[in-house]
Parts: sequence; structure tokens; C-alpha cells
Amino acid sequence: MIVTVTPNPSLDRTVEIPELIPGAVLRATTHRVDPGGKGVNVSRVLARFGRPTLAVMPGGAGELAELLRRAGVQPVCTPAEGATRVNTALVEPDGTTTKVNEPGLPLSAAEVDTLVDTVRVHAAHAAWVVTAGSIPVGVPSDLHGRIVAAVRGTGARVAVDTSGEALRAAVAAGPDLVKPNVAELAELVGHPLPRLADVLAAARDLVSGGIGTVLVSMGAAGALVVDGADDGAAWHTASLPTPVRSTVGAGDSTLAGYLIALTGAGDVKAADALVHAVACGAAAVGLPGTAVPGPADVDPSHVRPASAPDAAIDLTGEAP
Repeated sequence: MIVTVTPNPSLDRTVEIPELIPGAVLRATTHRVDPGGKGVNVSRVLARFGRPTLAVMPGGAGELAELLRRAGVQPVCTPAEGATRVNTALVEPDGTTTKVNEPGLPLSAAEVDTLVDTVRVHAAHAAWVVTAGSIPVGVPSDLHGRIVAAVRGTGARVAVDTSGEALRAAVAAGPDLVKPNVAELAELVGHPLPRLADVLAAARDLVSGGIGTVLVSMGAAGALVVDGADDGAAWHTASLPTPVRSTVGAGDSTLAGYLIALTGAGDVKAADALVHAVACGAAAVGLPGTAVPGPADVDPSHVRPASAPDAAIDLTGEAP
């Protein structure tokens, strides 16, 4: 069982258009609505691979919960007043995506406490807890850090995928895995990371500081993992060029793919889990909107074998 936590869930509406022209009346070619939020997306990928998963979130008891059930995900909705936010993505044929994200539900201190307590209860029956995404309006930025602390002692391991001050607070709590992209990692360490060597150094610093594993998604440049359980061994890989339909949720699919491989049968090494992670992320960008990949979409043979990072690789211009 993998439990995900999405403090700021959404309904994701994706509209494909021929071209984004400001001020014009545009006709959509297709549209779809998916359950949204980073943790929710991780659960959706897990469900497509047949893995049992719970998605914990404040609110979401109506349409969002029903969409999750249809996707094979068991929703666990904690109290929150108001309607689930709707995020709209306008996607052009070349994959260019313009997003309009509504603010999420504000949570009271009591509602936050209930969310954290609910995660603690379900963590006792989980192999991993993934806490991910933005923080609701008015909620302190240490929410993910509180969830990390709550999970500690339950027997579950905990992964974090967030950004900004929320990521900084979560890192201070010492999770087992963090999955930033390059921009989020650069913000965390306080300086640009233009080369793979810079990303590697920043990730190794986090592992030296007590983080178990650092998985960095790098868009077209693939992903890098530094594994503290293997004396800080580092691996990098990328997929073959992939036509891009939508980049929304690709990082979430990468994290889900890593955990799916890591929790599979046998002793799976970080290098092998990384290849599966990148294959899942690459599959996601070829799908419409926030559709997530399943086994039939993922082809690890389209991913280069994981190898020691080439420090000379220049990431300038890559979409992280």
C-alpha cells in the first residue's frame, strides 16, 4: 500500500486548442477533466499499475472522489469547507501549455490537524507515504514537514514532492526521499544549477544532510538519483526523444514510476528504478492533459541504461 497526501487537490480541466491567441475567441479541439494535484496523480499512476493506494486530501468528497474511484484509487477525504478548485490547462499542438490554477480551499488549524492525524493512521498500514504539491491558502508552509514527522515511527517511509518554503521545511524534517525538479532544487540551495555536475553536487549535499534519496527530474535531460542507502551512489538517464502532447503530471509520473519499481519483487536497485521512473515520465508527456500512463504506455527500452552522471552535460535551456 502506498498512501498519497494532496493538501491542495483540484479538478484539472485540459483544453486543446490550435493556437493561444490573447483576446481571441478560441475553439477547443478536445477537452477532458481529470482528478488533479501531485499526490492524486501519483495515486492514479499506481492504480493503473495495479498497486493499492489511498489518496488522502482535504475536501474533494464530490466529483473529485468519484473520479478517483473510477480510476481505481480509494479517496480519503478530510473535512474542508468549500468547493474543490478547478485548474485549467490550455495546450497547443507543440505541447506548449498555459495553466490557470485557482486558489485552493483555505483550511483551519483544526482541519489541518485532522488531515495530519488521518495520514498518521493510514501510514501504519503503508509501505510509503507520498506527500506532495502546494500548500492551501493560509496554511503554514511546514505542513509537509509535519506530515513527515507524523509518519516517522509508523513503519512507513515518506517521500516529498513540493517546492519553495514548503520543500525547505520538509527537508528539515528528514524524509526518506525528495523529488524536486531542477528549478525547485536550485531555489532550495540558493543558486543556479546550469550543469549536471551542479545538480549532482546539490543532491549529494542533501543526502549528506540526512535525506535518504534525492530524485531530480530534468525534463528532456531525464532524471538523476543519488541513493544514500548505497553510499551516495549516483545515476543518470534520459529517454529517447519523445513527442510532447502535455507536460502536466510528468514529474508525478516519474515519482510514481520510481516507487513502483522500488517496491516491486526482489531487490531493486536505484539505477533500475530510475530507468522505470524516466520511462513513466516520458510516457506521460505523450498523453493528453493530465492523463497518466499505465503498463501498456511505458517502454523502458526507450530509455538509455542508467550510468554515472556525465558532469559536463549542460542543462541550460532544458525544461526542468
